[in-house]
Amino acid sequence: MTEKLYYTIGEVAKIFKVNISLIRFWEKEFNILQPSKNKKGNRLFTKEDIDNLHLIYHLVKERGMTLKGAKQKIKENKQDTNHNFEIIKKLKFAKQQLLEIKNFID
Repeated sequence: MTEKLYYTIGEVAKIFKVNISLIRFWEKEFNILQPSKNKKGNRLFTKEDIDNLHLIYHLVKERGMTLKGAKQKIKENKQDTNHNFEIIKKLKFAKQQLLEIKNFID
């Protein structure tokens, strides 16, 4: 993903492979999502918004938490939750790299 200052809701939906309506829904449900809006009212998501969406996506879609559970987890200790998520991302990346090496050797 190339670094931009702002991402449209369509770009964000593509990043997560979800419908735009889900992004809008999560925005209403999670107060950590605060995209700004331009004069036309279009949402503009920052890198921080994308990071928060990654965390929400991880808790809800990958770990299977309810919205209520995910909200509680973020509210109780966002820093630890975020730290754990970053570790999981690094481990998944390392696993991917190892699988590529294995496939290369085979």
